[in-house]
Amino acid sequence: MLYNNLMDQALFIWISIIVIFLLGSLSHFLYDLSHENKILGLFTAVNESTWEHVKIAITPTIIWSLIDGYIYGVNPNYFAAKLASLLILTFFIPLVFYSYTRTTKKPILPIDIATFLVAIILAQFVFLVIVNQPAIPYWATYLSTIACFIYFGCYMTLTLMPLKQFPFKDPITGQYGFRAHRNFFKSLKKKSKK
Repeated sequence: MLYNNLMDQALFIWISIIVIFLLGSLSHFLYDLSHENKILGLFTAVNESTWEHVKIAITPTIIWSLIDGYIYGVNPNYFAAKLASLLILTFFIPLVFYSYTRTTKKPILPIDIATFLVAIILAQFVFLVIVNQPAIPYWATYLSTIACFIYFGCYMTLTLMPLKQFPFKDPITGQYGFRAHRNFFKSLKKKSKK
């Protein structure tokens, strides 16, 4: 099933934006609500680092691929479009965050939420533009498919083994990954008392 009408496609993209925004917003809190379920933590924010805030945009976009893949999966531009949308999320959020905090010296929640939403809007509309372009050559489809799988592998690796760089560092605890969660050290103390 492929939408031919641009208005139908635009409506579909706006629905995707709403779903991705709501799922991403919810996933900011899911790790805590799940009592720190490590499997859920692979896909949700486990601390307050920039990377974890990028993850809450990436995860629902990947989940949405189950739906847009069904609709656009036969389109030769699908994987190129998906890769472009994921890269926009990956780089737009930190770029805006570090640009404005350089001036303000601290994060401002309404700007962070607006950045999150604008990143999703940009990513989804770039996806729409690319899937509506003339078909890319077979080799480009093949490379973009491989690149999407490499991207997902990097996403999982950086979640499990974050780099010791500032985008991965929790500003509250000064730690990285699961260790940066505010309850991590409390749980260690509880285990050592037993």
